[in-house]
Amino acid sequence: MTQEDLADPLFAADPHPTYAQWRTEGPIRRVRLPRGVDAWLVTGYEDARKALTDPRLSKAPRGPQSYSGVQNAINRHMLATDPPDHTRLRKLVAAAFTTRRIESLRPRIEEITDGLLDEMSAHDRVDLIDAFAFPLPIQVICELLGIPVEDRDSFRAWSSDIVAGPEVSGAERLQSSMGALIAYIKGLLDRRRGHLGDDLLSGLIAVRDSGDRLTEDELTSMVFLLLIAGHETTVNLIGNGTYLLLSDRARWERLHADRSLLPGAIEEFLRLESPVEMSTGRVATDDLELGGQQIHAGDVVLVGLLSANRDPERFEAPDELRFDRPHNPHVGFGHGIHYCLGAPLARLEATIAFDKLLSRFPRLRLAVPPTDLIWRPGLLLRGLTDLPVHP
Repeated sequence: MTQEDLADPLFAADPHPTYAQWRTEGPIRRVRLPRGVDAWLVTGYEDARKALTDPRLSKAPRGPQSYSGVQNAINRHMLATDPPDHTRLRKLVAAAFTTRRIESLRPRIEEITDGLLDEMSAHDRVDLIDAFAFPLPIQVICELLGIPVEDRDSFRAWSSDIVAGPEVSGAERLQSSMGALIAYIKGLLDRRRGHLGDDLLSGLIAVRDSGDRLTEDELTSMVFLLLIAGHETTVNLIGNGTYLLLSDRARWERLHADRSLLPGAIEEFLRLESPVEMSTGRVATDDLELGGQQIHAGDVVLVGLLSANRDPERFEAPDELRFDRPHNPHVGFGHGIHYCLGAPLARLEATIAFDKLLSRFPRLRLAVPPTDLIWRPGLLLRGLTDLPVHP
């Protein structure tokens, strides 16, 4: 079987036609990652759900490890562990990341949104990513964690380098950004221990379960995950959703006229242009069969969430945006035990953001043709580098 090259620039620019072709050839195939690593890529919906819940596909590193301090500090979070460690970590974090705490943010999210839209109204042309889609979730996650929001530009630079990976950022720059972010987090934790408050960072420091608590590396790693995942997904959700609405004016007008369609619209944004394109890698711990292919122990498996969400075997008219799609079991937030813990926060932020954006700027339009827009490099996330609009 040939191994498709995911480093091809044409694939990165618009992966949908390639995914559609691959799905007709089978739900799983061999691919070559940008760093030259061979892997299996699951493109079909049913097999994606199977892969996301198969305990033989491990998220934890295998074999002897010689991690540096930085690597230890970023590899002890929920996305990089299997049960029973994952079960324990998620239970501890969920105890601090409560529904009550998230819902209590609603007035503040509304206030932040109004302020950003006030700033947008003073300009004839703005980059919606820079002016709105990025600052809204980063300010929310900073306040949720109790982190100074004035440091958000540093987070953005570090986060962009990290999620793009070494093939885009370069190994030296990637290591530098990871080291800078971890050092920053450790400094915050040291300062917060003497002044615990009601923020999530204090909650993570203090959380216990029958005497158990997060270790230093687990705590640092969890804050690292929350900082990056806590804003990157929502940045892309808002940016991609706005792009989908404005690239077909009838969609914008319909949603503006009937706001009851907004919850369904947000689920379609998550499905049609999934903010996370692929899952992080899994490694087979045993031989197994998936999608008609034999996977051997030690093989790397990736799940193509973006592809699975457009599988015609599961979704009728999968390339169409349907606000009133009756059942939308997309995997935009994953599936199984690694389902995104922050999904309720992302949905809350997106609901407030689109409701207010539609009300405030009913004539919002793209400032460039949709074909001129550039998608962010890298395989992990699916989002635009910028989105010029006229408010």
